[in-house]
Amino acid sequence: MNVLVVGSGGREHALAWALARDDVVNRVFVAPGNAGTANESKCTNVAIPVSDFDAQVELCKRERIDLTIIGPEDPLVNGIRERFDAAGLKCFAPSRKAAQLEGSKAFAKDFMQRYGIPTASHLTTSHLDEAVAYIEEQGSPIVVKANGLAAGKGVVVAQTNAEAIVAATEMLSGDRFGEAGREIVIEEFLVGEEASYIVMSDGEAVLPFASSQDHKPVFDGGRGPNTGGMGAYSPAPVIDEDVEAKILDEVIHPTINGMSVDGTPFQGFLYAGLMISKNKDVHVVEFNCRFGDPEAQPVLYRLRSGLSSLCFAAVNGQLRGESIEFDERAAVGVVVASGGYPEQYETGYKISGLDHNLAGTKTFHAGTQIHDDEVHTSGGRVLCVVGSDADFMQARQRAYEGVEAIDFKGQHFRTDIGYRAIERLQN
Repeated sequence: MNVLVVGSGGREHALAWALARDDVVNRVFVAPGNAGTANESKCTNVAIPVSDFDAQVELCKRERIDLTIIGPEDPLVNGIRERFDAAGLKCFAPSRKAAQLEGSKAFAKDFMQRYGIPTASHLTTSHLDEAVAYIEEQGSPIVVKANGLAAGKGVVVAQTNAEAIVAATEMLSGDRFGEAGREIVIEEFLVGEEASYIVMSDGEAVLPFASSQDHKPVFDGGRGPNTGGMGAYSPAPVIDEDVEAKILDEVIHPTINGMSVDGTPFQGFLYAGLMISKNKDVHVVEFNCRFGDPEAQPVLYRLRSGLSSLCFAAVNGQLRGESIEFDERAAVGVVVASGGYPEQYETGYKISGLDHNLAGTKTFHAGTQIHDDEVHTSGGRVLCVVGSDADFMQARQRAYEGVEAIDFKGQHFRTDIGYRAIERLQN
């Protein structure tokens, strides 16, 4: 089997690496890929932009590619599945309409209300006076979200009414997130512990992946602006058997069933960002219609089943009866970012130490490119170093040893990835 992965980030490197490990896979094409995928066994980068669906289709025909897997969200909401379907090509991704679960927070909120899926109370508005009145009525802390896609950064957890009003003003003006913020969702602040739960679906059947937990704020202790994710680990201890059963019964199955009832069956990766209370109540914070990043890196590092075969079964509506296996060892991924991220940052710096070869680690590339046979930074999130071990603390130590071996100008990383799991272990 030949496979195409669309995208250029850390998630796409992890997907390509996992696919290349399948015995049934001959070649993995990555469009456009990064410096990591360029050097991965059985992988070939192709200089096709994520948005160029026609060129991707032509590549699939020319190279006889059997399956395409989409990494980032933009192609999903822009209809890449429909373009591939029209060409008679297999593409594991939700349709444009189904991808509204991520592309429009207002759509997702309305959907959850209709199907009784637990989520925070909210207001959707494009009017500043209405937003201000709601903020002052509800009080703070409160959450302000850009309705559209904002690369995981369109969320402000405001600790004061004034901060919330500033965020709403900047979003609605278009200054902060462009058109994505012309309509906003203002949500109740939920108390608890966040976790990520990712499944794959063929439109009816569901196959859960291992649980994980992301770290969105840029600084230690959950401080600073939200990012696309500064690190993740898998499994997430907060999701025990009881919580997982509740997630499936109250969130995942109602979502897949509801999308089918609405005439927009969901086929692809479904990511539920969740808030789990001390009483083990579950609320949906957000839906994503693709694998998470950086959750993909530790989760796929633990995967022991053939990813290509599972995706091929799902795109053919034959997922029921399939099973999935994960390594019992924990995996911790630490993101190394450019200084200044997620605000303004500089790129083009040479990266050293990538050949460290430390046992039990794997470095996935995100914002990297090859220049004069050397790897340089090219994005905000540059690398994600994953460490694995049967002992969580040892897995975490391995990851940070890998991070310390790497160096580039201005690099930044959080030093507390996995702190919630550590607290649970200590208790």
